[in-house]
This record gives sequence, structure tokens and C-alpha cells, in this order.
Amino acid sequence: MNKLSIKKGDEVKLLSGKDKNKRGKIIRVLPKYSRIIVEGLNVHFRFSRPKKAGEKGQRMELPGPLNISKVMLICPHCGKPTRVAHEVSDEGNFRRCKKCGKTLN
Repeated sequence: MNKLSIKKGDEVKLLSGKDKNKRGKIIRVLPKYSRIIVEGLNVHFRFSRPKKAGEKGQRMELPGPLNISKVMLICPHCGKPTRVAHEVSDEGNFRRCKKCGKTLN
């Protein structure tokens, strides 16, 4: 399993693809595949068939998985896209913003 620098609930910026420069919140992390699912980005459409007679089918919008290398974490303190530094101390392991130096929760 891969160790990732971002977690569920973090805000990220997309670096490439059809939704380039858009921001979104991570709703699911798939560390086994190095992929994440971001709310409102990489949206695909799924169609459901009607279950009963007289019922209509639906078109559902579902966010698809993105490779982790295509996104960059947005620091909640300075609001800029940043790389993540890992800091080990007596209290535990922390993530730190490379731009402003503050710890990320």
C-alpha cells in the first residue's frame, strides 16, 4: 500500500486534464491504486434503466478517480497550492505546508 500526502477532506487543485485549474474537496482516497475521487471534478455520466413500467430512466453524474500526481494540495492557511513536507516529532507525525510552514491538520 502506498503512503499518500493527501487525505480525505483536503482541498486540491487539478493540474491537468479537462478540469484544469479547478478546485475540489477529496471525497475518497484509493491508496492501493494511487488515485483519489474529488467532488465535482472528472465527472462522468451513468444511465440507469427504469425499474417499473411508466418510470423514467435517469442520467446520474458521478465523479471518476484521478491519479494523485494530477492534483496539488491547497494549504488551508495561505490558500496556495503547495507541496507537502512530512515532519516527525515527539508528539507524532505531521504534514507541513512548504510555502507558509504551518502544520496541516
